[in-house]
Amino acid sequence: MSARASAPGGLALVESLVNTLDLETGADRLDTPESRARLGLAPDEDLTAVRELRESLRATLLAHAGHAPHGPVTPLGALLAAAPLIVAVSAEDGSAILRPATEPASLVSRVAAAVAQALTAGTWQRLKACEAPDCHWAYYDRSPAGRGRWCSMQVCGARAKMRRYRAK
Repeated sequence: MSARASAPGGLALVESLVNTLDLETGADRLDTPESRARLGLAPDEDLTAVRELRESLRATLLAHAGHAPHGPVTPLGALLAAAPLIVAVSAEDGSAILRPATEPASLVSRVAAAVAQALTAGTWQRLKACEAPDCHWAYYDRSPAGRGRWCSMQVCGARAKMRRYRAK
């Protein structure tokens, strides 16, 4: 839906996963092998679990924007708790990061590592879901005050403002 730049770092994976479902049309890109491959999913990946993770992420991103969940979901913390992560420390400079403990890394482990890195960078709360009920597209809020409401001012924002104007 949005023409915004992708979220920084590992949050781009979270944004891409949430945006695999177009709520307006019902098109789910997880149904195509190409889209699953872009997310690094194995051909035999449990798509029910991937969709559960996607909708839990969407509910969390809605909460970042101050909105109620779009429906009942498994709490994101419960899903990420099963992700094995390790602390990797660089021998060169002593920097440390959380990374998936296994290779190839599962999607839930990659998402958990991305969330952990975003938390330490202070960018996690900036990843939000559009407030438009027929959209809920994930976007990274780059506004100075961090109060963005729509994935696109030209589409969802304009629609919301037009609805408000017509209601008057």
